[in-house]
Amino acid sequence: MFKKPVWSLLALLLSVPVTAAAANVITDWDEKAVGIVQTRMAPPAGYRVMAMLHLAMFEAVNSIEPRYKPYRAKLAATPDTSKEAAAAAAAGMVLSKLVPEAAADVQAAATSYLATLPDGEAKANGIKLGEQSAQAMLDARANDGASARDAYRPRTTPGVYIPTPITVGSQFPNVRPFAMTSPSQFRPKPPVPLKSAQWAKDFNEIKEFGEKNSTKRTPRQTEDAKFWVLTGPLSTHPLARQIAIAKNMNVVDSARFLSLVSAAEEDALIAVMDAKYKYEFWRPITAIRNADIDGNPATERDASWQPIDNTPLHPEYPCAHCIVSSSVAAVIGSVLGSDDIPEVAMTSSFAPGVTHRFTNLRAFAEEVAMARIYAGFHYRFSAAVGSEMGQKLGTYVAGTILRPAQLATTR
Repeated sequence: MFKKPVWSLLALLLSVPVTAAAANVITDWDEKAVGIVQTRMAPPAGYRVMAMLHLAMFEAVNSIEPRYKPYRAKLAATPDTSKEAAAAAAAGMVLSKLVPEAAADVQAAATSYLATLPDGEAKANGIKLGEQSAQAMLDARANDGASARDAYRPRTTPGVYIPTPITVGSQFPNVRPFAMTSPSQFRPKPPVPLKSAQWAKDFNEIKEFGEKNSTKRTPRQTEDAKFWVLTGPLSTHPLARQIAIAKNMNVVDSARFLSLVSAAEEDALIAVMDAKYKYEFWRPITAIRNADIDGNPATERDASWQPIDNTPLHPEYPCAHCIVSSSVAAVIGSVLGSDDIPEVAMTSSFAPGVTHRFTNLRAFAEEVAMARIYAGFHYRFSAAVGSEMGQKLGTYVAGTILRPAQLATTR
């Protein structure tokens, strides 16, 4: 479901357009990594790779110019060590190890990038430092629970058929977070009762607005629904990367900024999967086709109802896309001190030829949340809870890790 045919990865990496503003080694490798991860991994695993990659780059460059509290421990480095070499070496090694099928192309891209840097002790020390940082990150996350086998047990009765696709993310409720104290730290209350007026209201809303061929949606609502079928790093990292470039962030600040974003994204996925598999709440396609058994007289069954696209393969509550987008918005807002941002442009393979532009973080997060209702994937109460979780989580991450050195306190 998440894997798509791709051309030569090296061709993809070398064809990335050069941004004229203040792109640097961090934003360059973010773009390369997103292109690699997006086509090969479901979002929980993909965001984990992005978090490890960015934190490895951060630890390396911040050890050279220690302006922020290290994520784990400061590595030994002299001030004249090449930050560019350190970051590229760290990124290349993390990607090669975590996405082994792309290792040859990643290593070729890293070699090509490093060849553009002047030879000498600064470069050699940078490569050594980057590899040391990458290995430390790989070792630290080697037994974090992400490699556990999917052992989700579908609910059924003896002999009765149920759909058989493998669920996504069932092991992530047990994955060690990057900043949270536990996967359940931000666990919400249970979903609304099926006999409640709120359930009937939100059920009937998505039944009308989320149906594949709904006549209730406006053309823009349908566009949003299709646009944000896009998930994973490609749905968030272009926004963060464009902001880093527009703000002319230097290498260390870019590394910290994108590390905070990436750590929040993965912790958001861990937190939301914790809640999803705790409550195992039914998706709209299941609820609407079984409305005659929900015990609520205000809901009616529609035997052939379908959403706008394939329903994600994990439980409904809360909305995962909502928590990720809101956590990203909260981190960025915390770093910048404002929800207003330089204009960013986002595109989606699910809405060819369409570009969405944002100058405000809340507008971005709200569009994503509403799009999941219009797509027929999430009820309004689930979108609201996911967005609230993301806001709290993102604010927590930005205030907890990678703090300015003079403000840092022991966690």
